[in-house]
Amino acid sequence: MRDPASKFFHCSDRERAIFEAGVKLGTVYHQYIGAPLNLTNVESLEKAIEESISVQPFVESAMVKIDKKMINKHKGLYKYITLTGNMLDVSLRVKYKNEEINARLRYIPEMDYPLMYVED
Repeated sequence: MRDPASKFFHCSDRERAIFEAGVKLGTVYHQYIGAPLNLTNVESLEKAIEESISVQPFVESAMVKIDKKMINKHKGLYKYITLTGNMLDVSLRVKYKNEEINARLRYIPEMDYPLMYVED
């Protein structure tokens, strides 16, 4: 399928794939951080995030894991928590034309930061 937006991008196909991955990971981070969460909805939230990424252009696959150990620390009637960046582990495969890249969003403890980066 021809990409009607390609005329606006003055970069290599690999750079475009990386750009697209960054858009997707940024969307996940800024759309879902703050979502109410407990052990009863964690798996459905993981699936919802995966499915929302998967419908975006050029996404080949997406995997989302939320750290359930962090949720386990908060039990009881008023002990739900909200999703934070240090709970997310998102892997994404993007293909643009003949270029495929793997990108990731995950918490890096030594940086104390949820980093988005290109794995390969």
